[in-house]
Formats: sequence, structure tokens, C-alpha cells
Amino acid sequence: MGEKTAPNSQLRLEWVYGYRGHQCRNNLFYTGAKDIVYFVAGVGIVYNPRENRQRFFLGHDDDIFLTLHPDKNQVATGQTGKDPYICVWDSNTLATQSILKGGPKNGIGAVSFDREGQRLVSVGLDPHATIHVWEWRKGKVIATVRGHTDRVFDIKFSPYQENLIVSCGVKHIKFWNLCGNALTASKGIFGKEGEIQTVLCVCAGSNDTTYSGTLSGDVYIWRGNRLDRIVQAAHKGAIYTLDMTDEGFSSGGKDGTVRLWDLDFKPIATINLSSSKDGYKGLCVRSVCWRGERVLVGTQDSEIFEVGAHGQEMPRCLVQGHAEGELWALAVHPRKPVFATGSDDQTLRIWSMNNFEILSKTTMEQKIRSCAFDNDGGQLAVGLMDGSFMVLKSRDLSEVIHIKDRKEVLHEMKFSPCGKFLAVASNDNFVDIYSVEQRYKRVGTCSGNSSFITHIDWSEDSKYLQTNSGAAERLVFKMPTGKQATNKDELSAIHWSTFTGVLGQEVNGIWEKYTDTNDVNAVDTNYEGKVAVTGDDFGLVKLFKFPCLKKGAKFRKYVGHSAHVTNVRFSQDKQRVISTGGGDHAVFQWRFLAEGTTENDIGDPQQGFVDSNSEESDSDLSDVGAVDSDLEQEKQVSYGRNVYREDLIKMKALMKEELGGGKKRKTAPTNSLKLEFVHGYRGYDCRNNLFYAQSGEIIYHVAAVGIVYNREKNTQRFYLEHTDDILCLSIHPLKDLIATGQVGRDPSVHVWDVETLKTVAVLKGQHERGVCAVDFSGDGKKLVSVGLDDNHSIVIWDWRKGEKLATTRGHKDKIFVVKWNPFDPNKLISVGIKHIKFWTQAGGGFTSSRGTFGKIAKNCDMLCLAFGKTADLVYSGGSDGNVFVWAGTNLQKTVKAHEGPLFAMHSLDKGFVTGGKDGVIGLWDDQFERCLKTYAIKQETLSAESRGVLLRDSPAVRAIVLGHGKILVGTKNGEILEVDKSGPITLLTQGHLEGEVWGVAVHPVKDFCATVSDDKTLRVWDMTDAHRLVNFKLLPQGARCVDFSPDGKFLAVGLRDGSFTVVNSDTMNEVVSMHHRKEEIADIKFSPDTGKYLAVGSHDNFVDIYNVLGQKRVGTCKGASSYITHVDWDKQGKVLIVNSGAKEQLFFEAPRGRRITLKNQEIERFGWHTWTSVCGASCEGLWPPKSDVTDINATCTTKDMSVIATADDFGFVKLFNYPAKGKFSKYKKYVGHSAHVTNCMFSAGDKKLVTTGGADTSVMVWTHISGQERTTACGDSDDSDTDSEEEGGYDSDVEWEKNMDYTSKIYANPIKEKDGVKRAEIPATSGGKRRKTTQVNDLQLEYIYGYRGFDSRNNLHYVNDGAQSFYLKHTDDIICLAVNQHPKFKNIAASGQIGNPPSIHIWSTATKETLSILRGEHSKGVCSVDFSCTGKYVVSVGLEHSVTVWRWQDGQKLATAKGHNQRIFRAEFRPDSDSQFVTVGVKHVKFWTVAGNQIVGKRGVLTDAGAGTNIKKLQTMLSIGFGANNVTYTGAMSGDVYVWKDQILQRLVQKAHSGPVFSMFTTLRDGLIVTGGKEMPSKDNGPVKLWDQEMKRCRAFPLRDHGSKADVVKSVCRIKGKILVGTKDNDVIEIGEKNGAAHTLVGGHAEGEVWGLDRHPTLPQVITASFDGTVRIWDIQTKALVAKLSVGAARCVSYSPDGEMIAVGLKNGEFLVLMANGLKMWGKRRDRAGAINDISPNGKYLAVGSEDSCVDFYDISKGPSLQRTGYCKGIPSFVIQLDFSADSQYIRVSTGAYVHQVFAVPAGTLVEDKKIVDKITWASWTSVLGEEVVGIWPRDADKADVNCAHLSHTGTAFATGDDSGHVKLFNFPCAEKYEVAPHKMYGGHSAHVTNVRFTADDKYLVSTGGDDCCVFVWKCI
Repeated sequence: MGEKTAPNSQLRLEWVYGYRGHQCRNNLFYTGAKDIVYFVAGVGIVYNPRENRQRFFLGHDDDIFLTLHPDKNQVATGQTGKDPYICVWDSNTLATQSILKGGPKNGIGAVSFDREGQRLVSVGLDPHATIHVWEWRKGKVIATVRGHTDRVFDIKFSPYQENLIVSCGVKHIKFWNLCGNALTASKGIFGKEGEIQTVLCVCAGSNDTTYSGTLSGDVYIWRGNRLDRIVQAAHKGAIYTLDMTDEGFSSGGKDGTVRLWDLDFKPIATINLSSSKDGYKGLCVRSVCWRGERVLVGTQDSEIFEVGAHGQEMPRCLVQGHAEGELWALAVHPRKPVFATGSDDQTLRIWSMNNFEILSKTTMEQKIRSCAFDNDGGQLAVGLMDGSFMVLKSRDLSEVIHIKDRKEVLHEMKFSPCGKFLAVASNDNFVDIYSVEQRYKRVGTCSGNSSFITHIDWSEDSKYLQTNSGAAERLVFKMPTGKQATNKDELSAIHWSTFTGVLGQEVNGIWEKYTDTNDVNAVDTNYEGKVAVTGDDFGLVKLFKFPCLKKGAKFRKYVGHSAHVTNVRFSQDKQRVISTGGGDHAVFQWRFLAEGTTENDIGDPQQGFVDSNSEESDSDLSDVGAVDSDLEQEKQVSYGRNVYREDLIKMKALMKEELGGGKKRKTAPTNSLKLEFVHGYRGYDCRNNLFYAQSGEIIYHVAAVGIVYNREKNTQRFYLEHTDDILCLSIHPLKDLIATGQVGRDPSVHVWDVETLKTVAVLKGQHERGVCAVDFSGDGKKLVSVGLDDNHSIVIWDWRKGEKLATTRGHKDKIFVVKWNPFDPNKLISVGIKHIKFWTQAGGGFTSSRGTFGKIAKNCDMLCLAFGKTADLVYSGGSDGNVFVWAGTNLQKTVKAHEGPLFAMHSLDKGFVTGGKDGVIGLWDDQFERCLKTYAIKQETLSAESRGVLLRDSPAVRAIVLGHGKILVGTKNGEILEVDKSGPITLLTQGHLEGEVWGVAVHPVKDFCATVSDDKTLRVWDMTDAHRLVNFKLLPQGARCVDFSPDGKFLAVGLRDGSFTVVNSDTMNEVVSMHHRKEEIADIKFSPDTGKYLAVGSHDNFVDIYNVLGQKRVGTCKGASSYITHVDWDKQGKVLIVNSGAKEQLFFEAPRGRRITLKNQEIERFGWHTWTSVCGASCEGLWPPKSDVTDINATCTTKDMSVIATADDFGFVKLFNYPAKGKFSKYKKYVGHSAHVTNCMFSAGDKKLVTTGGADTSVMVWTHISGQERTTACGDSDDSDTDSEEEGGYDSDVEWEKNMDYTSKIYANPIKEKDGVKRAEIPATSGGKRRKTTQVNDLQLEYIYGYRGFDSRNNLHYVNDGAQSFYLKHTDDIICLAVNQHPKFKNIAASGQIGNPPSIHIWSTATKETLSILRGEHSKGVCSVDFSCTGKYVVSVGLEHSVTVWRWQDGQKLATAKGHNQRIFRAEFRPDSDSQFVTVGVKHVKFWTVAGNQIVGKRGVLTDAGAGTNIKKLQTMLSIGFGANNVTYTGAMSGDVYVWKDQILQRLVQKAHSGPVFSMFTTLRDGLIVTGGKEMPSKDNGPVKLWDQEMKRCRAFPLRDHGSKADVVKSVCRIKGKILVGTKDNDVIEIGEKNGAAHTLVGGHAEGEVWGLDRHPTLPQVITASFDGTVRIWDIQTKALVAKLSVGAARCVSYSPDGEMIAVGLKNGEFLVLMANGLKMWGKRRDRAGAINDISPNGKYLAVGSEDSCVDFYDISKGPSLQRTGYCKGIPSFVIQLDFSADSQYIRVSTGAYVHQVFAVPAGTLVEDKKIVDKITWASWTSVLGEEVVGIWPRDADKADVNCAHLSHTGTAFATGDDSGHVKLFNFPCAEKYEVAPHKMYGGHSAHVTNVRFTADDKYLVSTGGDDCCVFVWKCI
């Protein structure tokens, strides 16, 4: 029995004893079918109490958590541990419905479904208690947020409110609102009602109430997020569980009682469980479920009770188990189906296996660690933790004896088979032998073990005992004396009665090859069944053959236990296995199915078991076939890269640094390249990558190019969007789309169209290293991809949306192919190294099963697969050449198809076609029974039409497909062949084999080129339209360089072993060969003209010069300090230029090789025959910055030395002007090669360029287009980043907007997110006598003067009716706005704000209701938003320059990309598209397409725009408009409008405005375009213009006809004959198109803080003064601007008591006195340098307070000369507010030092007598200081918070404005110290509120904002 196969017997889980009660809550439910669902360890259990039957869900491998779906059928379980996931499964069928992955990291703490059951919320056990909301059927996360800084215990969706989630935990409860993808929390306010304490469970009630159970035993009842009332002492001790039903609530707690409550939370019944029949002291309720008449109760100690709801029947115990604590002791009764267990909970329990119930139990003084029945089962010995043991009677568990001989725990005990002895093994290394007959007297001790004893076994004759110890020793002792037995013969004759040890050769196989020996805790053997069962530290129960002698045997494994399995035993009749768990203290009972019993013997096989013939170990299977070299090589291909193309961006930044300021880079050449043909096909490590498209074109790939090949015309078209090697390719079922996967750090899959070569989708973000297999589903809607990460993850995509639908770990070894089942869109199969797996998608994850080989065949590497006629018929091809035929997951038979591995197969209507390593193609019938025909691929069978030559016969076939009556074959050698069914084979195209291609040479006359490669071939290619291989020679070695002789008759080839050979270029016969060097030859060149000499450069640092005809070496060039890289001759053949690996450029005379030096000028004057050098001054500009990483491998100049092409390590081919002096010349770059490009050569007439790829084996032929032949459109990759040359022009407005720094404006902690309540109710003031008529109790925003134009634009739209209404949910400045144009989404707006993190709110302009909040992609702020044409998508731009597209209704981010390295101003969707949009910004225009989950951007291509002048530089673009047929208009800073078609510049609208074009609006109805810009005022020109669709004709609308300041329009919008205009000065103006009349709708202060505010003493008017230099009077009733005067930056303003005069204080210390009527100047004066902060006229005197800490008094009655009559002395700091007393005798001054002082008027003396001060009545109160108003200061305020205040005239309401943007309303006086007085808080201002004033009649409160320049009018209620 030495084999290592798995046993054929099996285990099936039959019963689990116990229930998980500790550290859990709410985990016990009745299902719809009246079953009970709960869990133990990692098993979900559905228990039917009527039939006493359990069913199991085994989809987890660690402890779980459980909740029930509202339909009472589906169950969700979430598991702990690393990489946790959630399963949703059906409690009737136990089928997995969905798997949710990618949630929290450390495990799931709680889960809950919403009311409809569509969504699921989970909270994690990670430190941030992350909350995720899932759409569980799809397995995707809708929203995620950090839950709390401490543990969260419970989380629930409210069943009554759609989007409300409640979470609770340590000292907190939070109420979350889900909107879009954002969860917003408001913390529960415990308030005065109750103290803050830990909340353990919650349950949501109707009408906004929530019930929560707390640690102290109270039930807290919440309304909204405020604590409403408390049910005191509902339980005596913590309340662990609350459950809600239709009848009411049930609660359970630590006191062992369950209480039922009605819907108003009045008590109905109390059930005390601890006093019931099965109850005990200290019983603790963890879970309740009340349904109808029954209540289910789960306890901490693992019991489940069922009780009647009205206490009419006794509680019935349904389930019992061990309580918390490790469970190690297990013994099986020798005669009956009974077993005993003992655990650290100090109980010993005896169980019946047949009835699944507990028979008896007893509690000990100590923890129990071992137990044993004697041999007739009458007595039971129990080993305890303290080293003592007891013997009990099995019948009644009464004590027989208690003995203590040892101090440490007893791990194991066994009675001898003869019944006379008891062996007891302890932790102190001894086994004691006791005699049963002598009342357990100790008769012997076994010593000799060096560590604690773990297992013991008796021999059948009771004469020997074997022990295992912790040091992995196995010793045998003679009994009963305890002497050690060591004689080998003696030992080998022993027959063991039991074998429970884990050591010894019989059980070698249970150990993995290299493991530690304490992983396996227990073994038991079944001699008849020849199996052993083991329990290990990984929670697995495994079945092995017994004996299993070789390490690493195969096994079957079973999951269920969540932690270590401590013990396993077969039952007495060997029909069952019992296993016990340590950490999960669970007892599992398994049926043992011996070999030959089939499933049907045991009822239903629904158990979710895992039967694994574990493939983990197959190292020394004796019958493994020979290893196939090709396969081995392929398995070892590594796709890592040192440098990825993404790294280039960093280099660009370096370039800007290195170049330094002011240096110009050399311009790029006018010539360009176009890829014409690629020789190559990637067959050596890819498969199934060759297809026919609909059109009959052939699709395949090589390097980073997807190739569409037309076999009639022999032409190719290219898909060039990949950035690295393509590794796999698949075709859509309709044959019109292709999916390709590539190598990369974050590799992408591209889906593209064969016809247009346009990218349809890019999918990335899920794989690492590369994507090695892709496949479209049968319906074409889904795509599966497999990555090259260590787990070879499999990902399913909805590729059109770019959404990841599901993901799983594939296999630990490489997966070669993955294919969808064409009949079932949820099933797929993967094959790979020793692997075939059948997968079923379930939500966001998969369920899988391995293929079962049975006895039919051995597992081998599976290489390909095909489907039969039905869903479960599958054929796979193996590395042994067999076809495996599968039905479902079971192997039916195998058919030998090929010698060697079978690489490719394809299924047709009538049969199959296969291809293998043997180079044979087989055609099969539809049953795979007979082979109808075979084709061998040989040179002689090739037809005459073949475009090439077969290098070797019978190349391995790697891809095969049928179509158009032909078989299309791709080979490992890079050939693509077409096989006619009748036999002839046509070779279509071919390339080099695996190995790097370095050498290339061009024929001096013909369009031929020669290449040599590490694949040991020399090939000659025709570069004319024939594009084929003309000739080849197999070389003895790989070669690295080649050269044609000047007459083209010979070819010299340098080989890698240091030799070179010269062959005849027609016959390929060798002419001469030399071998003088040890290292590879790197370059070889014939001298010009006659080709007399041959220069050979090697890696030995020498260049040898040979006379070819004389066959001798004539000279050697020495002096290079590193290997030689390039060699060139001059035209005379006299001088050599040599480059070495140390970047040296050396010159030698030929033919002797003497070294000479040339100066830079001489080098350029020299006539060089060829130039391939990469060093020297003339090449300095070719090198990118820091270019040790990215060496340039080769260069080549045209014959006229005007253009130089380079080949570099990034896979780019670049063109530069030659010579390239100075750093970083500009270039044009072309993509196609994937890794390093090794060489490039212009053809003889400079018409073509040939490039070779290193690892990608391709040879590419490019057409070289010189500057004269060019059309205006440039090649697509011509942008060598047009960088920041001055773009002509500078505009202060643009510059200012560009440099706006928003971070400084973001609140450190956003105001409104401070949890808490917006409106606290103000208690009515006591003693209602003083109340006057208009008591102010509440405010409501009525009107805002102002509009944000100074730094945002296109933020003005027509929506609905005239009155202003407000959306107040934002927490910081809104800086952009868009309105949805689609009729389906009428009146929906999106607005974006700054903040941390910033968010986008989508809301209804009619109802102000928030529809969605999008957060998470941007930082700092969102500066542009726009809706797509159907209105479903939003594009947003962040201030960190990234662009994101969202599906706003479900808050899904579709895609995001870095847009630019400077500010982007606008992003707008094309009005007719959901996927195309345009962004403009600082020197930036980009045209984007949403493709899958990526956005692909193309830069605008500058042309001469039909003007004849070449536009070299891109302007800063500010606005976007659209025309028909993909025309885009962008408005530039210069005032021009650029017109683009697709992404190419067509023309300019010159000087559309004289200044920057800030805004454009495209009218959807008639296509007319409105532009807004900067213009000087005049009659016939205006800042607003209306244009026709082509932007050829326009009409201007002036806003003003004269003025010295330019008008700047920042936003325009047009509707039905009206144009709406927003200006930089924050006015909103409407212009009628007919008459051009403009009238202002909303006026506002321009940019600059507004500080000054006062109200007219009698009229409903207010006056404001701002830093924008104006003073404005507003009428509140007509909402109009009454008057405005420019005075210079003003800080404060004040009316005289009669309202006739106005005083204005300026920032520069001047103040003015104006007449209120007409704002005429009356007088002005400047005595101070600092700003004037407050002015208070009292009729006679004018008091002026300034930053200079002074208050001056002026007597107004003396006339406009304004004489100073006095001033106040001794003011400690700058003056903030002034208030006069009612009799004008005193003035109160508040200062920046937070003190206020009272002075006499006009003397200015300080009044310090408190008695006087207390009697003064003040005329006004604007001070924020004083005892009366201490309560307005928040507790932690550093005093700078409150800026302003005003007392209403009734003297009861006190309004304040603070730095957080809030206006607050207090009662006056509010003197509560350090406790913020009750108040109401109003948001709306975005920054600090600078001033507040009640109007004269107290009807309105007016507030002004600092940074937001707004004046808010609030209605007082």
C-alpha cells in the first residue's frame, strides 16, 4: 500500500452539536419553512426540529456571522479572518446565490438586509470599522465609509425608511443616510436624557424611532438622532439582542430573561430562562427571535431554547453544546453508539450518536483535557488541567476515585485492551500506569520522553505502549513496568490495538513534505477500511489511506471547523467519525462511507462537502510521463518588467527640471512614419490567438500590435493602443469585436472594433503583471480575463460598462485557457498546469468544482478545451496528447490524438479539429470517436501561392480555427498557415521564433532587408508590397548583427560565440568564417565602395578589421573601456567611428586601427557612409532625462543626414531632426513594439524604415513620409508634448483663475458635517409679560444678493419660476453647477464644491431634494460638472486635474483618469453622446472617450489650420462649444476660437472676442452658439455674441456702452429668445435677443470681502460696503439694488439715527460722510493709517474706530470740515465694534483683545465704575463681548470664532455670525458660561459671516459673507 493516491472512501457531515453563542448576537432565525437557521464554527446550519434533521452550508473556512433576508429564505453569512467575504445562500436548496468580496480587511462583524432585500450592509472588524453597502446580487459595493474609531457591534437597515442605516457600538450610535455613493452620518445626541454609553444592539421602528439596547440594561429610544426617552432597567445587566416583529419587540440580556414588548414598547411578558428546567445560574441570552406563538432563544453557553410567547409552556431545549473554551477531550464508547466529550468549560457530556442528543452531563472542578472509556464502557476516566484524574461510573457519572500524582495537565489517557490497566500521559513527560483491579494503584511509569506526551496507544496483547511526544519522538515501552523497548525485531512484531499517534512510518503520508510536526493534532485509524482520519491546525478533517508510507500523500479534505481540530475518533462500529474543534468548541459527527457505498445509500447528497484529491503534492508519482520541453519552457516565461511605460510620465517631469528655465528645445522634424507591415506572430507562448473576422480578414497579434491581415491583398491594419506585449486575444461571437490582454504593472484588456480599429472599452485595475487569457461569453455581454498574479485571478466584466462583476482566485499555477460555456452564461471552465476547473458565477464571486478523473486517467497539464453539443459535454486537450471527454465534472474517456502535447482544438458544427506539438492537424467526427483526416505541415505540401518558406517541417501548432472553408493554423515558429480541406497548405505570413532580434541590414539597391535573431536564423525579407520571407539560412548559433556588402551579393553575420561568417546572399552558401573572439559580435560593417574591409566589433572591447577576400585580419582597434555597441565607416573607407557601452565615442584609422581624435566640428564635416552612433554632441538631444535606465539601442540617419531615427528601451521608435544638439530635442514617437526596440535602419531610398523588437521578435516595416508629401493631418503619435513655450498673451483674469488656491479655503473640519442637530428647540422664555409683538423665533432664507462669477463659469442655467429658492446641503463653497438637459430628468442640477473630501450633489431644482451625492475620486475640490446627452452620466473635473465619469443615479464611478498636469477648467459631454467629452484647460485640449472602465484621451492635433501658418503652440483654452459631425469649438485666452474636427484643428475664428473667451453655450434646439468674453465697453461691440452653427457670423450684445473697465462675462446660457449672462462682478443679467436690452436679475458685490453692513433706521433698506470698492443700498421688499457708489475698498458703513447721512470707513484709514439721498459726498477725512473698523454716528458725534487702536470723535454739527473733538485713550488692541448709549453720553468699545471698555463722550475718558456702567441703557448692541452674551461662545473657541452680533429691537433675540459660515439665533441675555446657550443655527454662507443686522422692524435679518461676497436676507418668523 505504498501509493500516494487518495482513499476512495468518503465522509459526509451528518450532525453538528452546539450553537455559537459567545461574542455574537442576533444569529438565530426561523426561516419561511419553519426551520431554524443558525451557525457553529464555519458552518451555516438549517435545522428541522420536526424531523430532527440538519442541513449544512459549507461555503466558509473561518468563523462566520449570519442574518436572514426579509423573504425569510435567503441567508447572508460573513466570515472573519483575512480576505473575508460574505455569502448569500438559499436555506432551502443551500445553493450559493452570491459571493461578496473586496470588503473590509479583518473580517465582517455584522450584516443586515434592507427592506426590499436588494441591498446588504456590512460592518468590518478592521480598526476603522468600515461600512460597506452592497448590491448583493451583483456583488458590487454601492458605498463605503469609515464607520467609527472603535468597535461597531450592530448595524441595521431601517425597514421603514428607504436609505436609513443605524450602527451602534462602543459609546456611540450613528444614523447614516445613503445617497448616491455617499454615506453621511449624524451622531446620536444623548443630550440631557441619558448618559453616553456603549450600545450593543439596535432595531429600527416606524415613524423615525429607533430602539437600542445598552450595556447598563436600559433601552434607549431615539427619534431622529436625538435620545427621546429611556426604558429604565429593562434588564438587569447588558441587553445583547433586540428583535422586532409585527406584534412588537423582544429583548434578551445578561440576566437570563427574555422580555416581550408591544409596539409602543410597553412590557407584555417576561420569560426567565435561568430558572427553567434546563436553565442554570448565570445563563445569558445572546439572541432572540419572536415569530407568532414561538420565541427562539440562543444562549451564551451554546444552547437554543424554544418557548411559548405567552409563557404557557415550559422552555424546551433544542440544541446543546459546549460553552466557550477549548474542547480537547473525546472518547468513544466501546460497545454503544455513544461518545463523551470534555472541555475547558469544565463539563463532561455524554452524547447519543443515533438521536443526536445529550444523554447526561456533569460539571467538574477543573478544565477537562482528556477522557477514556474502559473496555466494556462501564467506567469513564477524566484527565484534568491540574494533573489529577477522576474515574466516574458511566451510568450516573458518580465518582469512583480521584487521584493526583502529577502537577501538569493530562493530555491523553487509555485503558488497556485487557481492561487491567489505565495509562495516563501528562505534560511533564511521563506516562503513569495504574492497575484497575488494585483500586488504581500506580504500578509503573514510562520515562524517557524529552517533551510532553501527546498521544498513546496500547498493543493488542496489552504488553506494549507507544507514545508520541511534542519533540516528535515515538517510543515504545513494555507494560506494565514501563521499560523502553528498542529491539527492532521485537518492535516490528507488535500489533497495535489502536493507532492514534501522528508519528511513525505507517502515517508518514499525513505530513506534507516539508512541514512542522505539530500541525496534525489527532489521528484515528480504521483497519478494516484501510483509512486514517486526521484533524489539523487548519480546521480540516482529512481522510488518508492507511498505512500511507510516503510523505505528502493524497487525501480528501473536509471543511467546517473554523480553527484547529483537536481530536478525531471513529465510532465503535466504524460507521461514523466524531471530530472536535478547539477554538470553535464544536462537535461534528460525520458518516463514514466505505469504498463501494454510493451516495444513494445515505439520502440526499446536498452537503456542500469538498472532496479533494488534493493536488498539492505530486512530487514523486512514479508514473509521470516524460516532461515536455516546450511546455516546461512556457511555464517558466516570466512577464515581469524592470521599467514599464507608465514610468515615462515621471521622466517627463524630470526633463522639465533638468532643462532649466528659458532654454528652448530643438523642434521636431516635419517627416513622419506610418506602420506598413509587421512580420511576426506570437505563437511561442500564446495560444488560441488567431481568428477570422466577419470580413474574412485574419486577426492575430505580435508585440504590442493587434493585426488585421487581409489575405487577398497581403496588407495589414493595426490596433496600436496597447502599451506592452499582448498576451491573449479573443473574438466576439459576432466576429466584429476583439478583446486583447497585455503585460503591465496594472495590465489592461482592450475591446476594439475590427472595422474601425477604435477602442470600445478598456478594462483595468484588477490584475497584476499581465492578462494571459480572455474570452467573450456566448451572448457577447460578458468578458472573462485571467491574470498573471500569484493566484491567477479570474475576473468577469460587464465590458461595455467597464464594471467588474465577479472575481476569484484561479489556481496557484498558470492557467492557459478560460472559456465560457456557450449554453450557460454563468458557467466557465479554466484549464492549466495540472488543472481543470468548472466555475459558476455567483454574484461577485464563484463556486467551483475540480474535474474528477476517477480511475480513467491521470491528471496532466490541460492545454486547451472545446465544448460539445450540450451544456455539459466538454473536451479538453492534455500535455500527453490525449483528448479528455467530460460529462459535467466527471471524466468519461480519453482519446489519443497526438504524439506530444495537444496545444489547440476547435469545435465545429460537424466535428472537431485539433493541433499538437507533432505538427499534425487532425479532423475528427462529432463524437471524437474517429479521426477523419490528418494533415502534416511540411514544406512539400505548401502551395505555390505561399508567401514565405517553412523553416522546419512539422512545427508545433499553437492556434487553430475554422472558417471560410479553411483551417487557419498558427505555429510555435511564428507562421500563419491556411489549410484547404482538400490538402494544400498556404503560408500567409511569418516571423522570427522566440529569442531576441537584434541584427538588421538593408540591401544597397533593392527593397530587401536581412535580419538575424537569437532563434539561430538569418532571414531575408522583401519590403515591397510582396512583404514576404524570400530566403533564409539556419545558423549554428544565435546572431546579433548582419550587414550587406556594398554590391548586395554577400551578407556578413556576427554570431554570439564571437565568430562571424560571410555568406552568398542568393544561395546562402558560406563563403568564409572566422572565430577570433570569445564574446558576442555586436556590430559588423563592410567598408564602402568595394567592400574590401570588414569591421567587426565585439563585446571583448575590440574592433577587428578583416580583408574579406584575403581572409585575414589586418588590424585591431584598441582603446575602448567597455563592450563595443556601434561601428560606422566614413565614405572614403579610411576612418571608423566606434561607440562603447561606457558611452564613449572613439575614432580609428583603417585598416591598421590606430586611434585618432576628432573635434566636434570635424566630426560633423566628415562625410560618414552610415551613422548609427548614439553618442557625441550631435546626438545629445536624443537622450531622455536620467537615461541610464532607458538606453537608446540604435539610431540611423537618412542618406542626407537630415533626420535620425532612434530605437529605445521603452518600445518607441522616434524621429528627430539631425544633428540633435542641446538637451531633449523634440521628436515624434511611434508605438508598436512592446519592450525594447533593438535596431532601426532606413532602406536604400529612405522610403522605408525597418525596426526590430527585442523580446517581441517582430520585424516592423514603416513607410517614411517626408515633410513635403505630408497632408495637414499628422500621424497620431506626433505629439512630443508641446510643452510650455510662452503661448502668446497673458490675461490677468485667466491667470488669476488659474492660480486660485482652494486648499486654503477648505475648512479644517467641514462645518455641516459636525454631527449634531441643525435646529435645537429654544425653550420659551420664562415670564411671558415682556414679550412684544414681533418676537423673533426662527429665520428662513428669503433672498441672496450675489452670484459666483469671479472664479467659476458656465454656472448659470434657466430652470423654473422666478422666485429664488435654495439648496443648502453643501458644506463648503460651491464652485460649479450644471443642469440636466434631458427631458426625462427635468429640473435636475449637479453642483460641485471644494472641501476635504469634496463632493458633487445632484438635486432637484423644484423640490430641493438631494438625489445623489458622489464622493471619493477628487481631492481639494470639483471645478466642473456636466451631464451627458441621456442625462445618466456626469463628468467631473477635480482641482487635482483628474477627470471622472459617474453614473449618478446609483453613485457608480465609471472611470477616472489623470487629465493634465495643470488646471483643467471645463469638461463637457458632446450633446449627442454618452461616451465622448472634451476637456479644456491651461494649454490643454483633449478629446475623451469612455471605454469600459477607462477613459481614453487624445490630445488635439495642431495643424496649419488652413491658414498656411503652422500653429506651433497650444493656447490656454477656457470654454467649449459643439457643432454637428464631431465638430468642437474651444475658446482660447487670446480671444480666438479654435475649430476642431475629431481631434484635428480645422480653422480658427480669429479674435471672436478681443479678450479671453470665458464661456460658450451650444443651444440644442437650433445649434446656435453664444460666447461670452472680455471686451472693453462700446456701443457696437459687446462681451456677449450670438453665432450661427458654423461660428462664421455673429451679433454682439453690449452690456454697457462706456466705461474704463473691461466687461468680463463668465457664464452664458440661452433659451427662447433670451440670453442669460453672469459677469465676473457677480451680476446676473438677462438680454433680450430682439432688442438687445439688458436688465440685471441678480446683483451682487464683486469679488472681495463684504464687511460693512447697516440698516436704515426706518425704511426696509440696508447698506453694504465691500472690499470690491463699492457701497450699495438694497431695498429688501423689492429685492433691488437702489444705489451704488464706488469709493475704494470699504470696511464699514453706518446710517445716522435719522437715516439722512451715511458714514463709510475705508480700508486705508480714510472715512467719508455721504448724504443718503443720492449718495452725494458731504465730507471726508483721514487721520489714521489703519483700516476703519466701525463707525457709529449718534446724531451729533461721529465715532470712528480703527485698526490703530483708536476711537476718534467728530462733531458733525460743525459742518463738513469734520473736526476731531476728542478721542479715547488706552485701548489695548484694534477696535471691532462701537455702541453708543441711548443718551449719547457713553460709548462702548469692543477690541481685538476680547475686552470691552466704556468711555465718556466726547472726552474719551475711561469709565471704570461698575455701578455707572450697569445703569447705562445702550442704543444698540453689536458687541460680541460682555457677561450678557457669554453664552454665544462655543466652549473650545479660541475666541476668533464669532465675528459679529446684533440685538433685535425687541431686545430678546440676539443674532451672531461666525467663522464657520453660520448665522445663529440666541435668546438675550444668554449668560450661561462655558455651556453654549440653546440656539438655532443656519447654514448657507460658505466662509465666515462678517456682519449681521436686524432691519428696523425686526422683520428681516441681513447677513454678509466674507469670501462668498454675498448678502443674505433672512425672514424672521
